[in-house]
Amino acid sequence: MAEFPDPGPVALFGSGETSRVGGNVFERLAARGGGHGPYRISILETPAGFEPNSDRVAGRIADFLRRRLENRRPEIEIIPARQRDTPFSPDDPALLAGLLRADLVFLGPGSPTYAVRQLRDSLAWHTLLARHRLGATTVFASAAMIAIGASALPVYEIYKVGEPVHWTEGLDLFGAYGLSLAFVPHWNNTDGGEELDTSHCYMGEKRFEALRALLPPDRTIVGVDESTALVAELSAGRGEVVGQGTVTILRGGREQRFAAGQSFDLGILGPFDKRSGRGAIPSAVWDAAVAATASPAVRPPVVVPDEVKTLVEARQTARERHDWGEADTLRKRIGALGWKITDTPEGQVIEARPAGASDE
Repeated sequence: MAEFPDPGPVALFGSGETSRVGGNVFERLAARGGGHGPYRISILETPAGFEPNSDRVAGRIADFLRRRLENRRPEIEIIPARQRDTPFSPDDPALLAGLLRADLVFLGPGSPTYAVRQLRDSLAWHTLLARHRLGATTVFASAAMIAIGASALPVYEIYKVGEPVHWTEGLDLFGAYGLSLAFVPHWNNTDGGEELDTSHCYMGEKRFEALRALLPPDRTIVGVDESTALVAELSAGRGEVVGQGTVTILRGGREQRFAAGQSFDLGILGPFDKRSGRGAIPSAVWDAAVAATASPAVRPPVVVPDEVKTLVEARQTARERHDWGEADTLRKRIGALGWKITDTPEGQVIEARPAGASDE
């Protein structure tokens, strides 16, 4: 039997993935990757794919990670796998080529039920699973965190539309490891103030008790506070709480809480069993992921942050009016952000500046 790396860590954000807390978590995860080459990150738009600005939602994450992980020279690809049966389908292999080599895969805000519908049995989901089981880090925040449970909470349908309390079937990431879980971010939310209980991801305590009663007896609820992450190191069988709040585990009528800095055995979530190999991943996807991991990396397209694009456009305007002093000042500002600009007969060319290089 072929031997493969241990599965990669899974980070689950209750919220705050682009906060100081989130930055600390990402830095820790990137440091775990080791190596001296660029750190390859894939951001899937899918959970917010129904929104007209899903590219901007993903772009803000990319900009944050590019700044925060600057020392790792991140190569970030936004994958617009938004909706099936469209030119941006999560089943399009051309869109997903970079995902095969990602060191870290991120999915975040949007709709949990939409994410499940678009990703279930999709090429994108199978590819993500293959990378995860071959050692890549996976990070899920808010809607995506809900979606990867065995049961997924239809937040908008209940909280906004007024549907009766219910669960839908989730993507069940942890089922392959013997765990039957339901994830609830925003566990300690207080947006409703004194007038409305919005804890338990806007369900409120009373309504959430009704939801809890609907789950199978063996299903464990994992609630993650805001500005908090649970990092599950599957290879070590441990979970650690990072951030400002707590992680709450409800299982078999028992409640356990773990504060930031505390860790616990994943066995308290259920009959945890670290496994390897491809499991239910289609053999073609598994083989492609194995081959991509073993072959030289192909760099994904460089994504230029909006802030840098704005400065580049302002510099071009300054050059057109022959304001060379202003153009030079803008060039230095672009350089300070880690980008190099070159003037060519065809126009300005912008590229990431190698670490330690001068902007002159």
